[in-house]
Parts: sequence; structure tokens; C-alpha cells
Amino acid sequence: MQPSLLRINNLSVDFLSEGRRNHALKNISLDIQKSEIVAVVGESGSGKTVTSLSILNLLPKSAEVVSGEILIDYQNTRTDLLKAHSSVLKDIRGNRISMIFQEPMTSLNPVMKCGKQVAEVLQRHRKISKRQAFQRTVDLFKKVRLPNPENIFYRYPHELSGGQKQRVMIAMAVGCEPELLIADEPTTALDVMVQKSIVELLKELQQSMGMGVLYITHDLGLVKEIADRVVVMYRGDIIETGTREKIFTNPEKDYTKALLSCHPRPEYKGKPLPMVSDFIKLKDEEILHFSAVLSNGLKHENTEGNNLIEVKNLSVKYPLKKNFFGKILTEYNAVDHVSFNIKRGETLGLVGESGCGKTTLGRVLLRLINPSSGQVFMDGQDFLGINENELRDKRKEIQIVFQDPYGSLNPRITIGSAIREPLDIHRIGKNERQRKDKTIELLERVGLKAEHYDRYPHEFSGGQRQRICIARALTVNPGFIVFDESVSALDVSVQAQVLNLLSDLKREYGFTAVFISHDLSVVYYISDRIMVMQKGKIVESGSAADVFFHPKEEYTRNLIEAIPGRE
Repeated sequence: MQPSLLRINNLSVDFLSEGRRNHALKNISLDIQKSEIVAVVGESGSGKTVTSLSILNLLPKSAEVVSGEILIDYQNTRTDLLKAHSSVLKDIRGNRISMIFQEPMTSLNPVMKCGKQVAEVLQRHRKISKRQAFQRTVDLFKKVRLPNPENIFYRYPHELSGGQKQRVMIAMAVGCEPELLIADEPTTALDVMVQKSIVELLKELQQSMGMGVLYITHDLGLVKEIADRVVVMYRGDIIETGTREKIFTNPEKDYTKALLSCHPRPEYKGKPLPMVSDFIKLKDEEILHFSAVLSNGLKHENTEGNNLIEVKNLSVKYPLKKNFFGKILTEYNAVDHVSFNIKRGETLGLVGESGCGKTTLGRVLLRLINPSSGQVFMDGQDFLGINENELRDKRKEIQIVFQDPYGSLNPRITIGSAIREPLDIHRIGKNERQRKDKTIELLERVGLKAEHYDRYPHEFSGGQRQRICIARALTVNPGFIVFDESVSALDVSVQAQVLNLLSDLKREYGFTAVFISHDLSVVYYISDRIMVMQKGKIVESGSAADVFFHPKEEYTRNLIEAIPGRE
């Protein structure tokens, strides 16, 4: 029998923090064969990412490998990667084994042009010239469907959208045609159209190169489309494994059944989403307590039907090219003459491909960036015309949850301090004790614990960090929030909890929101009305049911048909 491409035997990993020992992986074993796609699924914090980092020996200093081995063939010898020399690991990383990380902004060097970062990997492992590396990089950018690949080569990460940055990372990972590709949530930041193309690309590469793929994701729709075998993890343990057909048609464990049922479906509209606690009774009271505090909150005046926000002929342009004297020669229309209203108490879903202008529009609504032309009225007041003092007072009523949870948190302050900061700034609460109690209440509201108050961002998984950002946005009980891909980093069970929370707030407290997402199933579930954007313009708008079930535009139909796992 041919040996597996990679074999993990009895791997246990602990994390040490302030004298505490947390068991991240508990004696797990799995193997990956050539030309096989193994999907690892499980809730945030279940050990998926720790498993992937262990393979490349990239665990942080706070981690301790207690036992186990990770075997791969290297120079005709079965080599344990956990004990390999640094020179061996340098040769393997990015070459034999490559990885697509979950958060593209923190994975790319912010002061180096995107193309140069990809070309650097090619030159390091393939020993090719700069010209050859440039051409190969441009070809890779074309493969992952980046617009204007020659232009993207010379742009910095901050000049790209979240989805475009992730595509640069994917191009970098597949550039050297690795034998094993580890994909840690590789399509989290991507819209469904690009997500579909990336999945097809990974399948094509896997089949043409005989590449093995370890695919880590919380999107079970993608798993259904791409995986040959599925591994289900729960709190550091592998609790179930089997073929894709077995897991989706005949799962054995209640936990697996729970994961399969948590994703929003059309029939769930207007009802609470199923949660893991509906299927199994967990020893940890985190999820159960989360359900119990949904009714807490501050009531807003319910005046549904009145327009909270009116947008008239709004445009945002970015300069693409300037001459020697700084005169703008060409411009990019990120938002192109859009007009719409948002009613008080309404949740407006905003969908479209990456780079279509969704995030730019959301930030204009909060005056985080200024438009090139147009008007925005809030409560009948010219929001773009108010002075800085008035804007500072208005900040209590408007909040945003950003797409990148790690970039939204200061790594040097505890998450308790980060959540409490708005309370301190706006002097909400009589004293520090009350503010701390309010912060702990918010932590529990998003499914975390009081004991997490004094921990730092790096001690949490990506999904947990996003929940922290959502808690921070709720501190001042705002009347209007922009959620920019705020649940894209969450696993399906936690996503269900957060969506239930947002639905509860919307229904009971007159909550007004713009919900930006590439997941149309989520947008349909949470939204009263949906707007579809394409190339800076609004191409379709209507009730959630009309847009989702009876789209008028071909572009909208293509977005819906691209939803992974849609039957």
C-alpha cells in the first residue's frame, strides 16, 4: 500500500497562558492521500487551525507539542516535521507544502507591493529571473481572476479589497505547485462568484497536479461541493470522520447533525435559527447562556416607516493615475451615482461581488470616508455637512463591525478594555465597576465568558475575535450599525447565535442596519430588503423574498446560483 502524502499520529498540543494549560489538540490522528481533498470542519476554537499550523511547525511560543508526530516523505526518507531541521522546513514551506491563511491583511506585508510578494516566493523556490517571476505572477493573478493583473502587481495590500487580498494569497500559495495545500478558510472573504471560481481552480489544480488538500472551513456548503473526505472536530478531538456522502446523508454524532442544521435556509426566515444546544447538551454553558441573554438590551423608539437615512446621487471616485504634476488622469468609480433610502427599524442587505463598492458605500454612510459628490441625510439632517463636534456626538448612534476582526483590535490591550473603551469615551455608566459589568454582559451576549475579559486578541480564534468586535459595536446601544461581512469569519453554529441575536434586536428594539455580505443565504435570512451592487451601481433592489426567489437581473441570478451547496 502506498504511504499517505502526510500522516498525523497521536498529536497533542497544549497552550500555556498565565500558569493555565489549555488542551488545544487531544491525541488526534489523520492522514491525507495524494489527489485527495480532506475537509476539516468544526466550531471556532475546535483545533482546526492549530492542526494546520502544527503541520508547518508554525505554532506560537505559547504552544507545547505534548506528543505525536507528523510524517512526510522528504528526500526518500519518512521525516517527522515536528523534529525537522530549520533548513528542511524552509525548503518544504511554500514549496512542497503551502498554506493559505485565514486573514489576508495580516498575512501580506503592508509595505511591499502585492506582486513582489508573490514573485519573491517563486524566485526563492524556482530559481527564476525577475522577468520570469513577473510573468508567472501575472499569469497566477489571471488564474485567480484578479482584475487588471499587471496593475495589481504594483499595488499595495491596503489598495485592494478584502476579497482581492485573499486572491493574492491564493496565487502565492499555488505558485510553486505544492504537493500538499493547506487552505485555512481560503474563501471566507470572497463573494460567491469568486468563491465558486476559486473552488473550481483548487479542484482543477488538485486533479492536474495530484495535489493533496487539507481544507479547513466552517462553510458546509463548500464542503459538500469540494471534499472527498470530511473530518469533524470538537474541542481538540476528532469525533467523526467519513466520506462526504456519509457525513452529509448519514452522520452518526449529534454534534455533526447540529452543524449541518445551523446554516440559514429559506424556510428559517422569521424564525430563530437552530443552534448546537438544540441538538446536544454541552458541559460548557457558553451557548446556553448566550440564548438566555438575547432579551437584554436598550429599546429604541419604534418609528418604522420613516426614513432614517436618505442617499441622493452619491459617488466615490479614487484616482488611478496621476501625471508628474499630480493632476488626476484616470479615476475609478467605486460608487457611481447611487440613490436609496433606509427606513427606521429596517435591515438592508447589501450584496455584490468583491470590489463592487459595498464597503465603500457603508463607510460613507458613517462618514469614515467622504464622497466625491452626492448627499446623505440622517434623520432629515445633512449628515455630510455637520461639523466635527456634532459628528463626535453622533458617533454614539452609529457603529460599524469591520470585515477583518484581527485588524480591528489593538493587539496590546485586553479585549475587556477594547470593548469598554466606548463606554469610557462617552462616559456611560456611573463608575468603572458599572462599565466593567456592562462589558462582561456584552461578552456573554455574544457567546463568550467573563473570564475572557483580561485576555488579549491573539489568544482567540478568528471567529471569537469577530464576536468581540460585534460586542464592542453594541456597547453604546447604537440606533444604526453597518455590518461589513461581520459573520463571514464565524462557524455555522456561532453564526446562528449571532444572527439570532441581531434578529432579536431588530424585532424588539427597532434596530436599523446595513448588512453587507457575500453569503446570500445569510442576507436573505437577516434582511427586510436587499440591494444588489455591480461595478459601483445598484442594479436591483426589492424585498428580500422578491430578490432571492424572483430576481429580475441576470447578474443577481448568477449570484444566487453560485451559492455553495445550493440544491
